Amino acid sequence: MTGDSSMRRNRLRYLLPQGFFTLAWTEWGPEGGQPVVCLHGLTRTGRDFDALAGALAAGGRRVLCPDLPGRGASDWLPDPALYVPPSYVAALSHLLARLDGPVDWVGTSLGGICGMLISALPGSPIRRMVLNDIGSFVPGASLARIGDYLAHPMDFADMAGLEAHLRRAHAPFGALSDAEWRHLAETSARPAADGGVALHYDPGIARAFQELEPVDMDLSALWAEVRAEVLVLHGAESDLLLPATARAMARRPGVRAVEIPGCGHAPALMHPDQIGVVAEFLAGR
Repeated sequence: MTGDSSMRRNRLRYLLPQGFFTLAWTEWGPEGGQPVVCLHGLTRTGRDFDALAGALAAGGRRVLCPDLPGRGASDWLPDPALYVPPSYVAALSHLLARLDGPVDWVGTSLGGICGMLISALPGSPIRRMVLNDIGSFVPGASLARIGDYLAHPMDFADMAGLEAHLRRAHAPFGALSDAEWRHLAETSARPAADGGVALHYDPGIARAFQELEPVDMDLSALWAEVRAEVLVLHGAESDLLLPATARAMARRPGVRAVEIPGCGHAPALMHPDQIGVVAEFLAGR
């Protein structure tokens, strides 16, 4: 079965205690296809998954790539303290309710944490889940590194400056082509007040993250409640998902781990080999 692999833009309203806000997402493939939700990392957007989404949609899957609150085309939140996983899960629950059935999940870093939170809930709709370089334990040193990255300015004179920044900050994504880096830059940018360009996320996200103490994060209790079939992708050079953590996770029935060479945190999932690993798992092979 093949389907429409063109991209569509959608949005819905969701409710937090502070009011109603808009969650935006890009969508690919036939509306009747088995849905896959792809969720990005801390400061990224759903457009990171364009290559993966197009490939999955060409195979008949319906692929939805949300922008988390405060990122991309989704509304910014009024208080930086709201930029925490419970707010994200609340927003995503509205999207899952609209889908009203089983879904598969691809989560990079923070997107994987949100996936684990949802998968651990009674009655969760998540059937199969890909955790892209995130697991049951996160070293505090890796969180400190992310905090240092977030301390850098997010405004640039032009697209060339923004792209150069992404190439440095996200070098662990792997050996991407010039066209792929340009795509990430173009989908990471918003107009800045001074006429330049800025990274497409609310600066409050950085402030909220930097207020957290960078200590080791033990998610083993959460991981123990996950019931979906799981594929753990581990960047071979990652400082966030350690090899020992990936191996320990893969000892559980229904879980397997695949190391992605030439990448750190986190594999970009743009290379055909990486897309193939994800597609085969989601197809139940």
